[in-house]
Amino acid sequence: MAITKERKDDLVAQYKELLDQSNAIILTNYSGLDVKQMQALRAQVRQADGAFYVTKNTLLRLALAEQGDKLPDDLLAGQLGTGFAFSEAPTLAKALTEFAKDQEDLEIVGGLLDNELLTAEQVKALAELPSLDELRAQIIGMLQAPARNLVGVVAGSVRQVVNVLDAYATQEKEAEASA
Repeated sequence: MAITKERKDDLVAQYKELLDQSNAIILTNYSGLDVKQMQALRAQVRQADGAFYVTKNTLLRLALAEQGDKLPDDLLAGQLGTGFAFSEAPTLAKALTEFAKDQEDLEIVGGLLDNELLTAEQVKALAELPSLDELRAQIIGMLQAPARNLVGVVAGSVRQVVNVLDAYATQEKEAEASA
């Protein structure tokens, strides 16, 4: 069934809004997925702070062109589903690649990150990057390590002084007891 011009304009506007809100998009070929699998995929993408839409190739091309982006025609072919990353691109890439491992009918085609074209291999490499929270935890751990080591050294020195004073006090008590 043909889509009316008004509906096409609405879809292009919706795609433009999604593109404005997202840091990256990841294109997938979803042919062969049933409704239940698509719902599971959308839920997994939502958990990654993203959205997954079945997109019309020509209308997505128009929305990208209005944004100043361009994708090769070979990427915008077939039954495309587009993942939009609203916060972190690696989190969305990880969600889509993990789902693609379980469901062979989902194939990652490529993507767009900061106006740079991504191949399917680059999307998979992006999925292997740690999330922002993991990076923050690693940085905090690296910053705390010297302080922790310094505390250990100071505490060890204080322990040695206390042990020397204790041994000296014990020696004095034994000397008084024997005298």
